[in-house]
Amino acid sequence: MLDAASLIGRCDVLFITLDTLRFDVADDAMRAGRTPTLQALLPGGVWERRHSPASFTYAAHQAFFAGFLPTPAEPGPHPRLFAARFAGSETTTPKTAVFDAPDIVTGFAAKGYATVCVGGVGFFSRLTPLGSVLPDLFEEAHWSPELGVTSATSTQAQVDLARARLDAIGEDRRVFLFINVSALHQPNCIFSSEATNDSPKTQADALAYVDEQLSPLFEALRQRGDTLCILTSDHGTCYGEDGYHGHRIGHRAVWEVPYTEILLEGER
Repeated sequence: MLDAASLIGRCDVLFITLDTLRFDVADDAMRAGRTPTLQALLPGGVWERRHSPASFTYAAHQAFFAGFLPTPAEPGPHPRLFAARFAGSETTTPKTAVFDAPDIVTGFAAKGYATVCVGGVGFFSRLTPLGSVLPDLFEEAHWSPELGVTSATSTQAQVDLARARLDAIGEDRRVFLFINVSALHQPNCIFSSEATNDSPKTQADALAYVDEQLSPLFEALRQRGDTLCILTSDHGTCYGEDGYHGHRIGHRAVWEVPYTEILLEGER
């Protein structure tokens, strides 16, 4: 685990959730050479298998923002990168960045960070009261149909928006940048030629598209300095395994998610 306690305050933080991405799809795509941008970034060029704290987007992100990121898929206890102060926590260590706040977004803001949300799926859309709960945690939150699940250029639009916000905020202020990548969520068949139904293959095609779009974001962050990066899925999904379809269910394809945390070294 990275020493987040020593990093917070001196570097930016990027938190990307690759919404609905299954571990097996991400792992297979990496091994097939379909995600070279991510492979160059990840330690050893491989994803870590972890267990999500929840089986669908809203519940998973509520846990994430409370400091409960996906846990290693092996017996614990496992120390946490972030935590909201909570008496009796057995997973808070000297390396954990602990916030005296109800959630880590508020905690970052209290430490002077600009908190920016680039939304993707409907829980970040602010189109309904429920869709406002998560983005309302942030100092600024952005969503439009171009960033959403039905757009075949969603990740490009999200990266372009994130880079614009980094430029506008400037290099004198640290940033907590959260991006909910929507392209892996259904209907991910829009990223596959001639496909009309979602499947592990169409999700892999969507992931290959996402990978192609990420380089400019990492380059923009490098130009600002060091960045603590967390990339993970919030949950997986079923495409007919054991008769199950979708998520919000207790299936291995839903609970197992890809995860990585790295310190992206800056050019300054």
